[in-house]
Amino acid sequence: MPPQATERIAKGARAVSIAVLASRLLGLVREQVLAGLFGAGFQMDAYVVAYRIPNLLRDLFAEGAFASSFVTVFSHTREREGEEATWALASRALSCLLVIVLGITLLGEVLAPALVSLLAPGFSVTPAKAQLATLLTRIMFPFLVTISLSALFGGILNTFGYFFLPAISSAFFNLVSVALGVGLYFVFKKQGTPEILGMAVGVVIGGLAQAFIQFPSLKRLGFRFVFAPRFSDPKVREIFRLMAPMVLGLSAVQLNIFLNTYFASLCGEGAVSWLSYAFRIMYVPLGLFGVALSVAILPVTSAQVAQGDLKALRSTYVSCFLMGLALALPSALGLIILARPIVRLLFEHGQFSPLDTLNTSLALKFFSISLPAYAITKITAPVFYALRRPKVPMLSSFFSVLINGLTVLALIKPLGFKAVALGMALGITAQAFLQVGILYHVLQGFDSKRLMGGGVRIIFCAALMGFTAWKGQALLNALSGWLFSFGLLGLIAFCAAFYFASAKLLAPKEALYLLDSLLTKRRAPSK
Repeated sequence: MPPQATERIAKGARAVSIAVLASRLLGLVREQVLAGLFGAGFQMDAYVVAYRIPNLLRDLFAEGAFASSFVTVFSHTREREGEEATWALASRALSCLLVIVLGITLLGEVLAPALVSLLAPGFSVTPAKAQLATLLTRIMFPFLVTISLSALFGGILNTFGYFFLPAISSAFFNLVSVALGVGLYFVFKKQGTPEILGMAVGVVIGGLAQAFIQFPSLKRLGFRFVFAPRFSDPKVREIFRLMAPMVLGLSAVQLNIFLNTYFASLCGEGAVSWLSYAFRIMYVPLGLFGVALSVAILPVTSAQVAQGDLKALRSTYVSCFLMGLALALPSALGLIILARPIVRLLFEHGQFSPLDTLNTSLALKFFSISLPAYAITKITAPVFYALRRPKVPMLSSFFSVLINGLTVLALIKPLGFKAVALGMALGITAQAFLQVGILYHVLQGFDSKRLMGGGVRIIFCAALMGFTAWKGQALLNALSGWLFSFGLLGLIAFCAAFYFASAKLLAPKEALYLLDSLLTKRRAPSK
């Protein structure tokens, strides 16, 4: 039997994976709606930039730095002081978070024109696009408040072992934002107003749905919110102390996004949209295992650190590393080999042209190089947070920015927008190598023989699957219509079955651990 902590993480990751699958599929539906209605041109470019502005802050103050530092302190408080102190901390932390994000939102409304000009200087060539992006930014900025609430609610539920509901909440965001956005599209079209405004309104209302779908479960656990913004509280100060280097680290990630958007806006109309569509496709498998493991590993490793059990922490990390690699590597190969048919199936309809398919698929190939590294950083960074060493992810993130920036500057002339995707991929890969090396030193080693041996067997199984996908992809070119759709879906299903069959025979047990936990009822199923 696997260690109890690893089993708990797998169960939590399983619950998150199921929920994330629903969310990511609805997210792809949302992208399909956007592609069909707006293609990759004027309105879509403006929407992508406007949506990205509050999202940059979302990752810093909601789902990234604040959520991670809050879960760390919340877990320690619950472990050592009981639930009364834990709920008091939750109210104070939420109150402080609301004060901060409401202030930032008001400031963002005022500074929206400058933010658009800073993020997408290429829009200045078409003033109407810059004006539309500014209006969309002002509409969507309150999304920062709603998503911050959702992230803190989810962090509390994760600490109590509830993983499914926080993860599925983003599915409600996609469902509500698409349904409302499409309805308003036709209303605004009749009025002669830019139809993309409907999608922006849908984002804000969808964010409210994502937050408040979780609140009933919090009340059942005993949470009663009292507005008490006490920034002087020692535990609140500890959250912000841990958060500060995380903000700096995540700011490096956002700097990467800023640089990519900046350079993409200079690569002509459609480039911003092609990169956005490609990244959304890659984000589906990343969410299924990378994000799932990241969410599940933090409460477990925080508890292990609080108990001083570093031996268990080392074993947990190696198991999670192999779990993530076993799913990230074949997913990356599959996306690289099947990029063009996948983009064609998902988006090539309505206003989305074959040229858009070609360029989006090229961006997807470059992005997908980084998928295994992305998964590794999602697993490694929470261990540093649990160890209260957030400066390591911060420094590694700035190293990623350096590699990304140098790559883009060197290759943007010959490669155009493709250099943006390649730069991000190489930057994330460098970051992953640096984090793993430092963690090995901090933990005074871990079972590298087990890690390397398992990794080699996973690589072999993934290579066999990649060869199968490459052979099958050649047959798809002659197909069209429903035959093409069923042919691609059948090929993906066959490759997945072939990989897991190979992994069953050749790979370490961690390669199938998430799948086994999905198919098998265990003694204590995740809530």
